[in-house]
Amino acid sequence: MPSRTTAPAPPGADAPTALSHGLKQRHLSMIALGGVIGAGLFVGSGAGIAAAGPSIVIAYTLSGLLVMLVMRMLGEMSAAYPSSGSFSAHAERAIGPWAGFTAGWSFWVLLCTAVGLEGIGAAKIVTGWLPGTPEWAWVALFMVVFCGTNLAAVKNFGEFEFWFAALKVGAISLFLVLGALAVAGVLPGTDSPGVSNLTDFLPHGGEGLVIGILASVFAYGGLETVTIAAAESEDPVRGVASAVRTAMWRIALFYIGSMAVIVTLVPWDSAEVVEKGPYVAALDRLGIPGAGQLMNVVVLVALLSAMNANIYGASRIAYSLVERGQGPRALGRVSSGVPRTAVLVSSVFGFGCVLLSYWRPDDVFSWLLNMIGAVILVVWIFVAVAQLRLRRRLEREAPGRLTVRMWAFPALTWVALAGMACILVLMAREPDTRVQLYSTGAMTLALAAAGYAWQRRRATV
Repeated sequence: MPSRTTAPAPPGADAPTALSHGLKQRHLSMIALGGVIGAGLFVGSGAGIAAAGPSIVIAYTLSGLLVMLVMRMLGEMSAAYPSSGSFSAHAERAIGPWAGFTAGWSFWVLLCTAVGLEGIGAAKIVTGWLPGTPEWAWVALFMVVFCGTNLAAVKNFGEFEFWFAALKVGAISLFLVLGALAVAGVLPGTDSPGVSNLTDFLPHGGEGLVIGILASVFAYGGLETVTIAAAESEDPVRGVASAVRTAMWRIALFYIGSMAVIVTLVPWDSAEVVEKGPYVAALDRLGIPGAGQLMNVVVLVALLSAMNANIYGASRIAYSLVERGQGPRALGRVSSGVPRTAVLVSSVFGFGCVLLSYWRPDDVFSWLLNMIGAVILVVWIFVAVAQLRLRRRLEREAPGRLTVRMWAFPALTWVALAGMACILVLMAREPDTRVQLYSTGAMTLALAAAGYAWQRRRATV
């Protein structure tokens, strides 16, 4: 197997200029650390707690174990073949061009739409502080700022994410320390609730736990960014290996640990958990002056960080697809090591989603949201199948590339695939997620058909 990171461009295509390697190891380390702390954790976990109660800890543990397996598989392939296309390039290498096409473009749509959603969420927070100002104007401002950041050298993206991640890590670490002290009854001015809030562990039975699992799975989105960014770092292999090896304790501490603190401090059925958000509700219970508003600042930072990272990720996925001959060649133009056309198109698509949320909220926008609802599961399935095939190929042809190895291969890879199949079944059972599953499935099949037709056409050229 040739030691390349991407498939060659089709005959006659202009070879795009290579991306730069401007990300330093400290950038990559902090992106890996802070990337796990997303808006889904700060905002979306409230609905999961309301449905699952204290058993949300079990839900996050189960979905966290699945994510750890996916990250380990993705890390193994990304360390062996660093590429800005990440899982899309791996799927093409292991399964075929149609698979890379399907995984890549579906993820691009997901990221661009998420940019718009995060912009809307951030604008709502700011307009809460500055009532009377139009939300769309704030979204436009955020878009301009982060589009500009990504149009400049990649180190600018790295610096933004470094400081965003540092603030998120510092805030959630302080939250965990204060929460643990309060639970232990040693925080001045607070009384420990003991286990009084944990007695009704499964308030809605197994159905509530299922909803909690589904909510927690999609809160983990964004972990893939570090394997995309690694291709532009000074030492891609070492960067990926370091990020993947620390994934377990990061997920355990930031996700599972904070859920345990929240449900111990705050009654699961408190209206504040959904209305204010679980972290703000927990801090309000501690009676720390201004802590709730400070956490809103952290949530704003998390949303802006996600916007920045998703514009970056979308542009690099698009660049990689074009480099492999799977998209409009204009998107592959690189200037000063940055795919600026891809950055602009991804940002415009994201802002278009925002406009749809105002113009057609009940049909086009809701259809778009449903279409991307289960894309992350599609990506994970491609990751697992690609890892099954590439691992055997690597062991046979290039064992030296296996600097990161999937645990207990192939047993745990099959366990992960079984877990994904279970989640798909659970989504089909729930009315709220069933339409997302079917809409995502329709988009995936359409992209797969287009990718296969492109693959057949290219084979005959």
